[in-house]
Amino acid sequence: MAYGVTYADADAEYSEADAVIFGVPYDHTASFKAGAREAPTAVRQASYNFEEFHFEHGLDQNKPLVNDYGNCDDFILPEDMIEEVKFAIGPTIREGKFPITIGGEHSVTIPIIQSYGKNDISLMTIDAHLDSRDEYMGTPNSHACVTRRAAEHLGIDNVCAVGVRSIGMEELDRDDVVKHVTAYEIFDHDIEWGIKKALDGLKNDKVYLSIDIDGIDPAYAPGTGTPEPFGLLPIQVKKAINLIGDRLAGFDVMEICPPADHSGITSILGARLINEALAVLGKNLRQ
Repeated sequence: MAYGVTYADADAEYSEADAVIFGVPYDHTASFKAGAREAPTAVRQASYNFEEFHFEHGLDQNKPLVNDYGNCDDFILPEDMIEEVKFAIGPTIREGKFPITIGGEHSVTIPIIQSYGKNDISLMTIDAHLDSRDEYMGTPNSHACVTRRAAEHLGIDNVCAVGVRSIGMEELDRDDVVKHVTAYEIFDHDIEWGIKKALDGLKNDKVYLSIDIDGIDPAYAPGTGTPEPFGLLPIQVKKAINLIGDRLAGFDVMEICPPADHSGITSILGARLINEALAVLGKNLRQ
């Protein structure tokens, strides 16, 4: 593991921590704009922007106890990255701690999900893309294959994507289409309707939430590798985290691309979403 700037207030010892933060600076399957490897540092720096007290939750940031474990080493091949992430994050999952990962591109989520048992979790992504291809640009471990790899491990009934507005024809022309709720459906109804629909379709109770920052409209999150118009609003994603509530088992934020984030607003949003997940975890631990 590599160390540099740490996440704000993530100063608990690993042994006592409820949640553990990892950075994975990997973007070697990026297909449009590279640069997500810089996000773990940028998001950590942005985390110092916020108050320690979440007034709307009545919760201090020091609940739960958080450890920043540092960054995984960078590799070129996705297969090497996958082994590194399993080695680094796998023990945290097996010890029952709450993992929070800052990518990196979305392929980083593949080994995290594979580190859980098949019956332990469901995966919900918030993403502009369905990311359910069998392979993309010559590899089955591309950022465009995340939900397909997850479905192979967890079962197709335990994977759902929310906020989707870009799907390849080959992703729909098959018998095992990954379940999804589109951004257009959410705007026609509301985020409460969309998250309920997604949760109701998942078999396993606990939910790992993976946020690809391009799930949010690029007007609010311009710093991403594959921006797609007509996305969700940040407040809707905040609500989504709370609607999952005590089912939340783990969390990541992927595809923030600091070189495309000239104002730094996307990294700031990524850090705030991590804080929201920590607040929900803190409330769950108080129950």
